[in-house]
Amino acid sequence: MAKLSAGLLLYRRTDHGIEVLIGHMGGPFWSRKDAGGWSIPKGEHEPDEDARAAALREFTEELGAPPPPGEPADLGEVKLSGGKLVTVFTLEGHFDESTAVSNTFEIEYPKGSGVLRSFPELDRIAWVPVDEARSKLTKGQLPFLDRLVAHLG
Repeated sequence: MAKLSAGLLLYRRTDHGIEVLIGHMGGPFWSRKDAGGWSIPKGEHEPDEDARAAALREFTEELGAPPPPGEPADLGEVKLSGGKLVTVFTLEGHFDESTAVSNTFEIEYPKGSGVLRSFPELDRIAWVPVDEARSKLTKGQLPFLDRLVAHLG
Protein backbone atom coordinates (compact mmCIF):
# COMPACT_ATOMS: atom_id res chain seq x y z
CA MET A 1 0.00 0.00 0.00
CA ALA A 2 1.32 3.43 -0.93
CA LYS A 3 2.14 5.90 1.83
CA LEU A 4 -0.39 8.69 2.09
CA SER A 5 0.34 12.35 2.72
CA ALA A 6 -1.92 15.42 2.93
CA GLY A 7 -1.18 19.13 2.93
CA LEU A 8 -2.65 22.60 2.89
CA LEU A 9 -1.56 25.19 0.32
CA LEU A 10 -2.47 28.55 1.82
CA TYR A 11 -2.77 31.46 -0.62
CA ARG A 12 -3.39 35.19 -0.52
CA ARG A 13 -4.13 37.83 -3.11
CA THR A 14 -1.78 40.82 -3.29
CA ASP A 15 -1.33 43.80 -5.58
CA HIS A 16 1.28 41.68 -7.39
CA GLY A 17 -0.90 38.60 -7.82
CA ILE A 18 -1.34 35.35 -5.94
CA GLU A 19 1.19 34.30 -3.30
CA VAL A 20 1.42 30.88 -1.64
CA LEU A 21 2.80 29.91 1.77
CA ILE A 22 5.53 27.28 1.49
CA GLY A 23 8.31 25.99 3.73
CA HIS A 24 11.96 25.16 3.15
CA MET A 25 12.68 21.59 4.25
CA GLY A 26 14.93 21.28 7.26
CA GLY A 27 17.92 19.07 7.90
CA PRO A 28 21.40 18.77 6.48
CA PHE A 29 20.35 17.33 3.11
CA TRP A 30 18.33 20.45 2.23
CA SER A 31 20.44 23.12 3.96
CA ARG A 32 22.13 24.38 0.78
CA LYS A 33 19.29 23.70 -1.64
CA ASP A 34 16.86 26.44 -2.55
CA ALA A 35 15.49 25.38 -5.93
CA GLY A 36 13.48 22.22 -5.33
CA GLY A 37 14.06 22.39 -1.56
CA TRP A 38 10.67 23.79 -0.54
CA SER A 39 7.39 22.06 0.23
CA ILE A 40 3.73 22.61 0.82
CA PRO A 41 3.16 22.04 4.57
CA LYS A 42 2.11 18.39 4.60
CA GLY A 43 2.66 15.08 6.29
CA GLU A 44 1.78 11.41 6.32
CA HIS A 45 -1.51 10.00 7.50
CA GLU A 46 -3.11 6.60 7.94
CA PRO A 47 -5.58 5.23 5.35
CA ASP A 48 -8.47 5.52 7.83
CA GLU A 49 -7.78 9.22 8.57
CA ASP A 50 -9.66 11.83 6.53
CA ALA A 51 -7.15 13.56 4.22
CA ARG A 52 -8.64 17.03 4.89
CA ALA A 53 -8.35 16.53 8.66
CA ALA A 54 -4.78 15.29 8.18
CA ALA A 55 -3.90 18.35 6.05
CA LEU A 56 -5.16 20.72 8.75
CA ARG A 57 -3.34 18.77 11.48
CA GLU A 58 -0.08 18.72 9.54
CA PHE A 59 -0.28 22.46 8.84
CA THR A 60 -0.61 23.06 12.58
CA GLU A 61 2.27 20.68 13.41
CA GLU A 62 4.63 22.05 10.77
CA LEU A 63 3.92 25.75 11.37
CA GLY A 64 3.09 25.75 15.09
CA ALA A 65 -0.35 27.35 14.71
CA PRO A 66 -3.64 26.36 13.10
CA PRO A 67 -4.56 27.53 9.62
CA PRO A 68 -6.94 30.46 9.23
CA PRO A 69 -10.66 29.67 9.38
CA GLY A 70 -12.44 28.58 6.24
CA GLU A 71 -13.40 25.55 4.18
CA PRO A 72 -10.42 24.19 2.24
CA ALA A 73 -10.96 23.33 -1.43
CA ASP A 74 -9.65 20.00 -2.72
CA LEU A 75 -6.80 20.25 -5.27
CA GLY A 76 -6.74 16.49 -5.74
CA GLU A 77 -3.98 13.91 -5.55
CA VAL A 78 -0.58 13.40 -7.12
CA LYS A 79 1.44 10.19 -7.04
CA LEU A 80 5.09 11.04 -6.44
CA SER A 81 7.95 9.18 -8.14
CA GLY A 82 8.62 7.24 -4.93
CA GLY A 83 5.02 5.99 -4.87
CA LYS A 84 3.66 8.25 -2.13
CA LEU A 85 0.15 9.56 -2.80
CA VAL A 86 -0.16 13.25 -1.83
CA THR A 87 -3.52 15.02 -1.44
CA VAL A 88 -3.52 18.81 -1.18
CA PHE A 89 -6.22 21.27 -0.20
CA THR A 90 -6.14 25.02 -0.58
CA LEU A 91 -7.46 27.89 1.48
CA GLU A 92 -7.28 31.65 1.16
CA GLY A 93 -6.17 33.36 4.32
CA HIS A 94 -3.56 35.18 6.32
CA PHE A 95 -0.73 33.56 8.26
CA ASP A 96 2.15 35.46 9.86
CA GLU A 97 5.13 33.42 8.70
CA SER A 98 7.40 35.12 11.24
CA THR A 99 5.55 33.29 14.04
CA ALA A 100 5.96 29.80 12.54
CA VAL A 101 7.63 27.18 14.72
CA SER A 102 8.01 23.79 13.09
CA ASN A 103 8.01 20.42 14.76
CA THR A 104 11.30 18.52 14.62
CA PHE A 105 12.68 15.16 13.54
CA GLU A 106 15.79 13.28 14.67
CA ILE A 107 18.43 11.69 12.48
CA GLU A 108 21.95 10.41 12.96
CA TYR A 109 24.19 13.25 11.84
CA PRO A 110 26.83 13.10 10.62
CA LYS A 111 25.86 9.71 9.22
CA GLY A 112 27.75 6.93 10.94
CA SER A 113 28.65 9.12 13.94
CA GLY A 114 26.16 7.57 16.33
CA VAL A 115 25.02 11.09 17.27
CA LEU A 116 21.31 11.88 17.00
CA ARG A 117 20.48 15.49 16.16
CA SER A 118 17.15 17.28 15.90
CA PHE A 119 16.18 19.42 12.92
CA PRO A 120 12.99 21.34 12.16
CA GLU A 121 10.81 19.75 9.48
CA LEU A 122 10.56 23.21 7.90
CA ASP A 123 13.38 25.64 8.71
CA ARG A 124 11.97 28.68 6.85
CA ILE A 125 8.45 29.71 5.91
CA ALA A 126 7.72 32.29 3.22
CA TRP A 127 4.97 33.80 1.13
CA VAL A 128 6.10 33.65 -2.51
CA PRO A 129 4.44 34.49 -5.83
CA VAL A 130 3.14 31.42 -7.66
CA ASP A 131 5.75 31.82 -10.43
CA GLU A 132 8.57 31.89 -7.87
CA ALA A 133 7.09 28.87 -6.09
CA ARG A 134 7.46 26.92 -9.34
CA SER A 135 11.25 27.07 -8.99
CA LYS A 136 11.25 26.42 -5.24
CA LEU A 137 8.85 23.50 -4.72
CA THR A 138 9.89 19.89 -5.17
CA LYS A 139 9.05 18.72 -8.68
CA GLY A 140 6.29 16.36 -7.56
CA GLN A 141 4.30 19.18 -5.94
CA LEU A 142 4.26 21.49 -8.99
CA PRO A 143 0.91 20.18 -10.32
CA PHE A 144 -0.77 21.66 -7.25
CA LEU A 145 0.28 25.17 -8.31
CA ASP A 146 -1.37 24.64 -11.72
CA ARG A 147 -4.49 23.31 -10.01
CA LEU A 148 -4.58 26.31 -7.67
CA VAL A 149 -4.36 28.73 -10.60
CA ALA A 150 -7.13 26.81 -12.42
CA HIS A 151 -9.25 26.76 -9.23
CA LEU A 152 -8.95 30.54 -8.92
CA GLY A 153 -9.89 31.02 -12.58
